[in-house]
Amino acid sequence: MGNRDRIAQAFVTARRQAVGLSPYPGEAPTTLAEAYAIQDRAIAIDGRTVAGWKVGRINAPLDTALGANRLAGPIFADQVVGTEAGAMAVIADGFAAAEAEYCVRIGRAPEPGRTGLSLDEALDLVDAVHVGIEIASSPYAGINADGPLVTISDYGNNYGLLIGAEVPGWRELGFLDWPVESRIDGAVVGTATARTMLDGPIGAVAFLVDCLAARGVPLTPGTWVSSGAVTGVHQIRPGQRFEAEFGAMRVACGIVAAGGAADSDRTPAQAGVQGS
Repeated sequence: MGNRDRIAQAFVTARRQAVGLSPYPGEAPTTLAEAYAIQDRAIAIDGRTVAGWKVGRINAPLDTALGANRLAGPIFADQVVGTEAGAMAVIADGFAAAEAEYCVRIGRAPEPGRTGLSLDEALDLVDAVHVGIEIASSPYAGINADGPLVTISDYGNNYGLLIGAEVPGWRELGFLDWPVESRIDGAVVGTATARTMLDGPIGAVAFLVDCLAARGVPLTPGTWVSSGAVTGVHQIRPGQRFEAEFGAMRVACGIVAAGGAADSDRTPAQAGVQGS
């Protein structure tokens, strides 16, 4: 078994069992192409339906070194839920975090071979924007500390997406200036606006079009894009509660251990959440 297959299989197995994985299961990727090749191999081994993609930021100076300021990872259909879910699971002995995010739904596929979209062209692909929470969790506790290539290799560190209500008037993009506040157990852990996120959630869509096109992966209508952590990546553990306020809108969830008894409290995932 080659290095790529060994890493992909190890992550898929550990995620299925919801157990920690240490050390990193092979030689870590050194290029974006290799990191995404490991991710694509893991998606193929996993076999679940991809209902969306998370987009995260690559910070300086690695953005310059790698030639990219964002990364992407799959969100599987059985881990996309609505607000009735109540709780979201994490891998307790790996890495776990919660993030306040705008969830963008693709309404129209980009033209085949079309890349380098402007923000207006990317916006034209969108048919809804919702508030939400991304759960970032991995069997490998060092997934973020080891840098973006390692993060990419394990699904971009995604473990679920909770989709809240639709943002009213989203097409006018006024929500970019809404104050967003994240809290864990009632304590504020981050504040920001989407205006601070590179070129914002719609820029995340434009990036994703290019990222997937380079891998030969279609971006189809109905796909969700978790567009990036507005207030940051907030580490969390089972038993805690995460809340995010987007202006006057709010979404919240408890955090439970994947595979534990508390996981039975979670509403079954709903890949077809529409909310509009």
